[in-house]
Amino acid sequence: MTEQVKVRAMPRAFSFTRINRALLLDMAERVIVCGWYGFFAVRFLLAFIATLDPTTLLLVISESTVVAFTLFRRPVTTISMRPIDWLIAVGGTIAPLSAHPMGGIALLPAIICGLMMLAGLGFQIWAKLTLRRRFGIVAANRGVQANGPYALVRHPMYAGYTLTEVGYLLAHPSLWNATVYALAFGFQIARILVEERYLSQDPAYLNLKRQVRYRLIPGVF
Repeated sequence: MTEQVKVRAMPRAFSFTRINRALLLDMAERVIVCGWYGFFAVRFLLAFIATLDPTTLLLVISESTVVAFTLFRRPVTTISMRPIDWLIAVGGTIAPLSAHPMGGIALLPAIICGLMMLAGLGFQIWAKLTLRRRFGIVAANRGVQANGPYALVRHPMYAGYTLTEVGYLLAHPSLWNATVYALAFGFQIARILVEERYLSQDPAYLNLKRQVRYRLIPGVF
């Protein structure tokens, strides 16, 4: 009887250890994002005070929503433990925060760049509000969402980020910003593939893939 009790207890202990590890990683993710965001916010808010450029303020608002939802999201116990998945997720998050608030002459009128950024900001906020506290950065199953913008593309938040970042790059073109956003876009594509591999273990997500054909841009990808 004693041996049977021990055999049954082992899976519980293993599960408890795995859950603790997931919670610690979840907390580490929040610390990394908030720390990098602090450097970004100081630089961009000072630039906005100096120039009163609305596109700079829009970018601060865009990135602030990421931090806000990261802080107030619901903790998860099922999150990817693969180091490469973490590298991709963290890289995709901090790369845009490395942009520079100053650039060359705008490639399009400020009003057009601003409208692009507003459209991207609106789309990503819509996606975040649809997820609510299920928002996350590293691949995890926080529940499959198929409503709102998720009925249009499978990764609407990334679509919103991309449109916002393109608008800012057109308003503040520079080699540095182009490089930063190219890296960010590459990380986002990798994140999409990682998340889809992880979520495809869930039949509900397989059903979503059948219903919503495109990942990021309708008719393209």
